[in-house]
Amino acid sequence: MKNYRVNVNGTVYEVSVEEISAGEVKAAPAAAPAAKPAAAAGAGEKITAPMPGNILSVNVSAGQAVNKGDVLMVLEAMKMENEIMAPKAGKVTSVAVSKGATVATGDLLCTVE
Repeated sequence: MKNYRVNVNGTVYEVSVEEISAGEVKAAPAAAPAAKPAAAAGAGEKITAPMPGNILSVNVSAGQAVNKGDVLMVLEAMKMENEIMAPKAGKVTSVAVSKGATVATGDLLCTVE
């Protein structure tokens, strides 16, 4: 057992480290990532989540006409409400999320044709 003094952001910690042989190391089983349900993607430009967060409202439905700049949905991230706007005029061909859904960066939100 070896003792070390470690400084982390100005706070000093004393730690003890024990060396173990390769035979003593037990690998933890790797957790399989949770499968995400496949989102139905329609034809057209994919609108994806720019950041992780929660969907507060979905203002469009499949088949609805939208103009450039229309608010498609509101994404809450870090206590801020972010409006996801239509990048162009067209028709919403699919909506892949619903109110209350949690999304990660890059997740499909909807498609506009």
